[in-house]
Amino acid sequence: MSEIQDPKSVQDLTGVVQTLLQQMQDKFQTMSDQIIGRIDEMSGRIDDLEKNIGDLMTQAGVEEMEAENKVKEEQGSA
Repeated sequence: MSEIQDPKSVQDLTGVVQTLLQQMQDKFQTMSDQIIGRIDEMSGRIDDLEKNIGDLMTQAGVEEMEAENKVKEEQGSA
């Protein structure tokens, strides 16, 4: 942070406050950009995870087993 001298007038005080507010806004904007970037990255990872889980379920035949169980249940209750 830059050096802040004791303000001598209202104009000096206004300048100091404006500088501090601008610095805070810049920091919040940087943090916001970082958070959004991390959320986007996490979203991509979740999408990949869902795809991989679906692929594993297909490879393991889970979907076929669920369909067979559903048919057996329907035949048993009829």
